[in-house]
Amino acid sequence: MHTDPEGDLYDRIVTPYDIRGRFRAELDPGLAYRAGAAFTELTGAAAIAVAHDARTSSPPLADAFAQGVLDQGADVLDAGLGSTDYLHYVSGLLDVPGAMITAGRAPAPYNGIRLCRAGAVGLDEGTGMEPLRRRLRGPRPPLTTDRPGSVLPARVLADYAGHLRALVDLSDIRPLKVVVDAGNGTAGLTAPLVLGHPSIELVPLHFELDGAFPCRGPDLADVSGLREAVRESGADVGLAFDGDGDRLLAVDERGAVVPPAAVIALVAGRELARRPGAAVVHDLVTATSAIDAIKEAGGIPVRSRVGPAAIKALMAEQDAAFGGAHCGHYYFRDVWYADTGMLAALHLLAELGDSGSELSELVAPHDRYASSGAVDVPVTDPPAALQRVVRHFAADGTALDHLDGVTGELADGSWFNVRAPGTGPVVRVNVEAGTVAAMGRLRDRVVDVVLSDGR
Repeated sequence: MHTDPEGDLYDRIVTPYDIRGRFRAELDPGLAYRAGAAFTELTGAAAIAVAHDARTSSPPLADAFAQGVLDQGADVLDAGLGSTDYLHYVSGLLDVPGAMITAGRAPAPYNGIRLCRAGAVGLDEGTGMEPLRRRLRGPRPPLTTDRPGSVLPARVLADYAGHLRALVDLSDIRPLKVVVDAGNGTAGLTAPLVLGHPSIELVPLHFELDGAFPCRGPDLADVSGLREAVRESGADVGLAFDGDGDRLLAVDERGAVVPPAAVIALVAGRELARRPGAAVVHDLVTATSAIDAIKEAGGIPVRSRVGPAAIKALMAEQDAAFGGAHCGHYYFRDVWYADTGMLAALHLLAELGDSGSELSELVAPHDRYASSGAVDVPVTDPPAALQRVVRHFAADGTALDHLDGVTGELADGSWFNVRAPGTGPVVRVNVEAGTVAAMGRLRDRVVDVVLSDGR
């Protein structure tokens, strides 16, 4: 069993959304085995799909997780190497729980396990993470059967790609040159399958699968290479994907980053044209411009807590056509409410290819407000910091709500959200206002309150 002199290991690595830690030091095959056994016990499933990303540590963790499943008497549906949205496709298609071995956009020394229930239903804090954490704290689980499960093949990448391509009509689009930066992650495997089309000239960037991520990190913090490649090649658009291939960032023909709010607006418009009057779910830190666009397209914007499980659950409850998150995750009814940057990319290419406009022109109407983006502020006591924010802003009559952390809306239409993301001793601040100057003032005010001693 692990020893952890710095505190409780499981409180650190079992986050509200997944299991994640440094390979070997925090997350090793032994813990992955226990996770597989605990998840099998938690779900009571007869079979569980398992896939993994391109990190060098992923195959041994996937094998260990699978053995934990097998030793509990359940079958393993081996989906092999792929992206996280591919695993969600397998879970939805076969109606089984799933496990994706990935650390997403975390650095190369890390790895993790993302879990979903049958039908790609999210698993997070409040829907299963707590009992899973308790099981992991216990001893190595005993074998519960003398008849272990079987490993069955479930490698359906071509079906996954065909399903996504069938959802977006590219037949009449104008020719497009598209630079795709896979960042040495699994998008190097999935992008050619999904985005390959006679009207699309695909310019690959870092398609070689390499779990060390030598060209850029697995996150999307630095897309300078993509921006330069778009400008130099005269491309119409650039697309970047994170390490596990499910998160999308786009740049326009000038190499300027397209705000996720604009992608939400454009994709929502397309989905609402197919399903007039449908709900569109957005997390509560999504820019106002995207919410405006949903209303203008005849949709019903529905506000959600941050996080994939919360968004997916609310989409299912509302039978929403589409969902968007401020961080570049996009969710679709047509893929069991799961997120897939590849399908969002197809919609973006269709919208651009059906128009006679440059991408920058399509984006401009949906980039009307100044946003701080996520600002992480280190604090020793996140709940106390949130209470300081509540006391300070309630005193001047700011309208507050507590859907996720604390959100305040000021009389001039600007707003802020402060929440504890559950990833350490920090609070995350998001601010939006009508001008850059007003945004900066409100951001600094909120951060000052967070860091104050409350007196």
